[in-house]
Amino acid sequence: MAIQLSEIEMSLQKISESVYIGLCLKIGTPQQVAIRRDLVDITELLEHKVTRTDEYIMMRSGSHKEGFRLEGSDVDFMYWPNDHRVLWDFSQATMYNTHRHSLILCDISESPPGFTLLWLPMEIADIVVLSACVRMNGALYISSEKYRNKTHNPIHPYDTVHGPCSSGKVGNLEYDNAFCFVSDFWPPSASSWIDRCHSWPPPHVVNDIVRSGCHFVPIGHKLGNNADNEWRISFSQAEQKLVYAMNHTQFLTYGLLKLFVKEVNKGLSENEKLLCSYHMKTAIFWTIQRNTIVQWCPQQLLAGFWACFKLLLKWVSEGVCPNFFIPENNMFLNKVHGVAQRNLFAKLYGLYEKGIAFLLQIPSISSYIMAVLCNPRLSICTDEHSLISEVALDKELFNEIDRNDTLPSIQNLRRCTEYLQMVQQLIRSPLSQYQITMLQKFTATLLQTSAFLLHEMNTSTSGVNKQMYIADKRSCYMLKLAAKFGFVSDMLYIALYYHKTLRYKEALSVLEITKVKLAQPSLLYPRNVDPGRYTEAVGGKSWSTKMNQAVAYDIWLNNHICYSNELTPEQQSALQNKRILVFPSFILLHMLGFLCSRHVDPLRAQAALDDLQVLVHLDRGVLVPILYRDISWEILGICQQMTGNHQAALYSYHQSLAQYPSHKIHNATRQRIQDLVVN
Repeated sequence: MAIQLSEIEMSLQKISESVYIGLCLKIGTPQQVAIRRDLVDITELLEHKVTRTDEYIMMRSGSHKEGFRLEGSDVDFMYWPNDHRVLWDFSQATMYNTHRHSLILCDISESPPGFTLLWLPMEIADIVVLSACVRMNGALYISSEKYRNKTHNPIHPYDTVHGPCSSGKVGNLEYDNAFCFVSDFWPPSASSWIDRCHSWPPPHVVNDIVRSGCHFVPIGHKLGNNADNEWRISFSQAEQKLVYAMNHTQFLTYGLLKLFVKEVNKGLSENEKLLCSYHMKTAIFWTIQRNTIVQWCPQQLLAGFWACFKLLLKWVSEGVCPNFFIPENNMFLNKVHGVAQRNLFAKLYGLYEKGIAFLLQIPSISSYIMAVLCNPRLSICTDEHSLISEVALDKELFNEIDRNDTLPSIQNLRRCTEYLQMVQQLIRSPLSQYQITMLQKFTATLLQTSAFLLHEMNTSTSGVNKQMYIADKRSCYMLKLAAKFGFVSDMLYIALYYHKTLRYKEALSVLEITKVKLAQPSLLYPRNVDPGRYTEAVGGKSWSTKMNQAVAYDIWLNNHICYSNELTPEQQSALQNKRILVFPSFILLHMLGFLCSRHVDPLRAQAALDDLQVLVHLDRGVLVPILYRDISWEILGICQQMTGNHQAALYSYHQSLAQYPSHKIHNATRQRIQDLVVN
C-alpha cells in the first residue's frame, strides 16, 4: 500500500495517539513505570542507609533505573568508595572529617571540557587507590586506566572492559559495572546549566540535582593529552532525575528514540555504530528545555519525536553534539567526522525526506500507524486503565519485587538487624503503596536470613541446651512470621529449616500445605497465571493479601548460609563464581519431599523423586525457567545418586553441564561426576 506524506500529516494527531498506546504496551503505562522506579528507589535507599563509611556504595543507573524494561536493555551499576570524596577546590575540605574521608582534588587545567584529572593532596591509606596512582609534575594523580584495571572484577570469564565499565552477560541480561568516585558538589564547569533551567526542569528538581553533585568514571578523552589518566565527569544521577521529571509522553518519546537508534544500528558492528542511546537522551533533554513542543501530550508524541529527530540531523550535519550539562563537550568529536559523518548524514536525511512515515520501518510500532491509516475513523482511547488489566499490573509489581529482593548476601546477624531496623524506620516515612509492599517482602527475606544465621551461630558455639532451645524457637517464629509477610513459596524456607534440624515429619507437613497452595489454579507464578482464576480469587484485594495468598516465585539462597548439607558443593561453587543459587519453587518442593521422606516413608520418597524427574524432563520453561535448568538437573542427579541409581545420576549431571551456566556450579558437578566414576 503506497502511503503519501500528506495522508500521514492529515492524521498525525490520531496516529500519535495510536503510537502512544503501542508504546505504552511495549514500554509501559505510567503506573507500570512508577512501580519500576519506586521499587528501585526504595531498594537503593535501604541499601545506602545501612552502608558503612568503609564500604562501597552501589547505585543503579541507565535505562533500567529510568524505568525501561526493553528487551536487550542492559543493567548499569555504579560503585564508589563511601570514604572518598572529590573536591573542586580546597575550601570544600572543611565539610569533611579527614579521619573518616580521604579527599581527592580535581585538576581541570589540562583537560578538555567534561573531563578532569584527580590528584591526591595527601597520601591516603586505600591500597587500591594508591596502586592506581602515577606521578605527574611532582604530584600524585589517580590514573583512570590503572584504576579501571584494578577494579575490573569480572562476574563471568568473558567479561570485557568497555569504556569505563566492566561489561558482561548473564543469560539474556547484559550488565555494565563502573567503579568511580563521587563529589557532593556540582561541577563549576556545569554552572551554566543551572542558568538555562528557566522552564524545565522545575526549580525543585534543579535544586535536588545540584545538591546531589556528580560522579567521575574512569575514562579519558581520546584526543586529550592525558587520555590514560583523565576521568570523565558523569551526570548519571542528574540524568535519572531529569527522566523522572518528564511526563509520560516525553518518556515514551525518549523510548521511541531508543527504538529508532536500535533500528538505525541494526546490522552494524560496534565500531560502525556512530549513534547511541545517550545521544537520543541528550536530544530529548535539549528539545524539552528549549520548549520546541508547546504541549507534550499523546496527540503531540510524533511531533515531539520529529523535533528531536531534526535536532539530531542538525548535530550530525555540523558534527557537534553538545553535552546537556557542559555544552562545550562535543560528544561527536571522537567518531562523527569525515566519511563516516557524511554517510550517517545521508542515511538520516534519506529518512527525513520520507517524513514521519519512516517509522513504519520499526516493527514494534508500525502496526499502530497502519491501524489509523487503514481506518481513519478509528476511535482511540489513551486512558491507561483501559490499556492494562489488574492481573498484568499485579504481575508487573510482583516481578519487580522479586527482581529487587536481592539484598547483599548478609553474613551475620548484626547486619540483618541493621537492615530490619532501617526497614522499621522507612515504613514510617511517606511511601507509595508499591514501596510499602516491597518493604514487606524485604522484612520476610530478612527474617528468613536471620532465622538461619541464628541457628548457625548457636550450633557452631558450645552453647547450653537451653540457649539452643530458645534460639530454635526464635528461628521457627521468624520463619513463620516471614511466611505471613512474603510469597506463598516462602513457606519452603520453613521446610528447609525443619529438614536441616532433622524434623522430617514437621517438614513434610509444611510441604503438604505448600504443595496444595502451589497447586491452586489461581496462583500467579512468573511464567504461568490464569487471569480469570486469579481475579476471581484475589481481585480487588490489597497487594499484601495477594502476595501472601496467590503469588509464588523462585527461591533465592544466601551462599553464606548452609541450608542443606546435600547442597554444600553447589553453594561453594556458586560462591566462588560470585553467583546466587536460585531454585524453581517446584524443584525445591519435590527435592525436600524426597530428602525428608527418605527417613520416614520410602514409598513417598520414590513418589517425590518421580515427580521431580517428570518436572525436569518434561517442563518447557513454565515451572522450570530455562536459565535455572542447570541447577534443576543437578538436583535431580543428587537425588538419583542418593538412591543408588548412578547411571541416571551421571546422565543428569551431564545434562546440567550442557545447560546455560547461570549458577556457575560446574565445579561441583564435575566433582560429583568424578566421585561417581571413581566409585
